[in-house]
Amino acid sequence: MEAVYVEGSFDGMRIDAFLAAVAAFPTRSAAARRVDAGEVRVNGVVVRKSFTVRISDVVEYVVAMDARVLELMPADIPLDIRYEDDDVLVLSKQAGLVTHPADGHPEQDTLVNALIAHCGREKLCNVQGEQDRLGIVHRLDRDTSGLMLAAKTDAAGLRLMEDIAARDVDRHYLALVHGWIPLDTGLIDAPIGRSAKDRLRMCVSDRESARPASTSFRVVRRFEPSRRDDGYTLIDCKLFTGRTHQIRVHAEYIKHPCVGDPTYGWPKHDNLGLERQFLHSYRLAFTHPSTGARLSFEDGLPADLQAVVDELDARA
Repeated sequence: MEAVYVEGSFDGMRIDAFLAAVAAFPTRSAAARRVDAGEVRVNGVVVRKSFTVRISDVVEYVVAMDARVLELMPADIPLDIRYEDDDVLVLSKQAGLVTHPADGHPEQDTLVNALIAHCGREKLCNVQGEQDRLGIVHRLDRDTSGLMLAAKTDAAGLRLMEDIAARDVDRHYLALVHGWIPLDTGLIDAPIGRSAKDRLRMCVSDRESARPASTSFRVVRRFEPSRRDDGYTLIDCKLFTGRTHQIRVHAEYIKHPCVGDPTYGWPKHDNLGLERQFLHSYRLAFTHPSTGARLSFEDGLPADLQAVVDELDARA
């Protein structure tokens, strides 16, 4: 175990915040997980994460590397990189590429594996602690395409994650949804949590474990109904929070699920031949963590999604 003394400037700080502040762990959440696991002691006593430290306390913590991180291998997967420097990388993720290994996808064919091959393990941030998320500061679902940020240094990664939490990173998505949305603009402000009936699904929920989630939308184009469907609406969605499956869950909640969505779509809907959700991260703007410059990127629709729009064009 490692030990650190509490100095005056940290007096009264929560134990998880203190451990992150002295760089014992890369993030406060990582520190909190270790406290919950009973791997942190203050003056020889195991504490809870609500514990506050005092001057001269001796804090001991277990230093452990996640074996899965060490086992991560590089993978020769093509990356569509739009910008890169010593701190950050902007890329357009292809549909079908999982962002990082996880319990449900332990294979070595993820974006993280591709980033290791491109940058080298030592040149990717590791600010999410024990998770297999080298370089990752936010994620896209496997079958959602488009612009993503990655970070090379811990300092850049922490700054970008703080900016995302503070809503300073501007993220816009194009989504084609079922039905005709009459409003030109709207805001969906509904908390999201894991479904009690299906652990693979998320849902709008009023349970205590649900987390706040906000998505605004603007109608880009409407497509008239036909004998086979109720029409379609192409919308520009802006994320104010970053919950799992957020846009897809919110779209289903307002009864306009994403076209092609295998999890939140409705069985009788005509998905226009799509085998994945029509959801594309097309605009990304952020403040560079080192230079302070404001950078902005746009990414056109990939061929499969553009073909659907072209097919509907006569009904616009």
